[in-house]
Amino acid sequence: MSGPLLFLDVDGPLNPYAAEPGKRPVGYAAVRLPPDQGSGLAGESGGRPRSRARPAQLWLSPGHGPALLALGYELCWATAWMDDANRWIGPVLGLPRLPFVDFGDALLRERPDGVHWKAEPLVRYAGGRAFAWVDDEQGEADHAYVAATHGGPGAVLLHHVNPRIGLREADFTALAAFAASDARPGTSAGPRVGGRRYGLGRSGGS
Repeated sequence: MSGPLLFLDVDGPLNPYAAEPGKRPVGYAAVRLPPDQGSGLAGESGGRPRSRARPAQLWLSPGHGPALLALGYELCWATAWMDDANRWIGPVLGLPRLPFVDFGDALLRERPDGVHWKAEPLVRYAGGRAFAWVDDEQGEADHAYVAATHGGPGAVLLHHVNPRIGLREADFTALAAFAASDARPGTSAGPRVGGRRYGLGRSGGS
């Protein structure tokens, strides 16, 4: 193992899809997908509306790849793009081929309890290891769910990124601090979710 896991979303953290229309975010380059890749559904219907269709154009910052690799995490795609992130996103950022979470039937399917469709597969994939989940869609239900179900000694960080601006220096600082402190191997203080610390098996809010 090479440090805690970092579950990485694409649309929001890496592709600030909610940026001002027609205005290129500073430090980003426009990446256009072939027509057959940019218009279809990323998964089954019933998901959150903004996650259904892949955009024809993405904003990506080549500087994000080296910055992510320097954090001390084991990187893993946690996105509806799944393995396609290795084809269309990773090369632009200078990332090697990364493992990805295969969401299977959970992909884009809303849950009646309000927990994000990614939460359960991510907890299961982590298997008790420390992890940070970088996304723009976590909510209070996800904080509570992860705190209650992450059955292991590793700390957990649900790090929310503003989809209007994507990952910035402050985000990398927070992630580096988490990897260097609470997520050290051998920690036994129980999972930390969203900046709070919970005992094993206890739920809580954000």
